[in-house]
Amino acid sequence: MLNVIVNGENREIAPGSTVADVVRSLTEATRGVAVAVNDEVVPRTGWSGRHVTDHDRVDVLTAVQGG
Repeated sequence: MLNVIVNGENREIAPGSTVADVVRSLTEATRGVAVAVNDEVVPRTGWSGRHVTDHDRVDVLTAVQGG
């Protein structure tokens, strides 16, 4: 297992996991989601090709609408 930090919390994920896998584990949202790995924004088109490695810091942000 890999040890990563996702949204500030330690998590274990399977080796070979991608950014897309991490996002799916957190939200079912298909729009309004942004991701950064180690402070570098990963475009949505790159999620499935960007593998998460041991000790990466992944921040997944979702847009919230309301008033």
